[in-house]
Amino acid sequence: MARIAGVDLPENKRVDIGLTYIFGIGRSNVAKVIKVAQVAPDKRIKDLTEEEIGKLQKSVEQFKVEGDLRQEIEQNIKRLEEIGSYRGTRHRKGLPSRGQRTRSNARTKRGKRKTVGTVRKEVVAKTGGETGGEAKK
Repeated sequence: MARIAGVDLPENKRVDIGLTYIFGIGRSNVAKVIKVAQVAPDKRIKDLTEEEIGKLQKSVEQFKVEGDLRQEIEQNIKRLEEIGSYRGTRHRKGLPSRGQRTRSNARTKRGKRKTVGTVRKEVVAKTGGETGGEAKK
């Protein structure tokens, strides 16, 4: 199993797909890495020679990947929060920061729905006023 930038790449995948398992290397960066390393993109990772793996490692080192990239992203968000920008406050509240609507969507960011119920007068009368909360009168 080839190990590049601290990530074990899956052996049966093609090189161009396998390299995307590295955080910070997407499809467009894979094309650049493969071009610099001069490796065939349709070759399987298990078929790579040690020399080819070394070339890939050198070309991946040119990019900010994995821990360094995660740390930079985290610092950027922290800086936005510290300076009190709008984007920083949205990050702090766990809401979308790029202008998306939140009234009807944004479920991924806001989390699971929290049902807020009210107690009707008839139910309060039947139970004799025993409810979890106060009822409107």
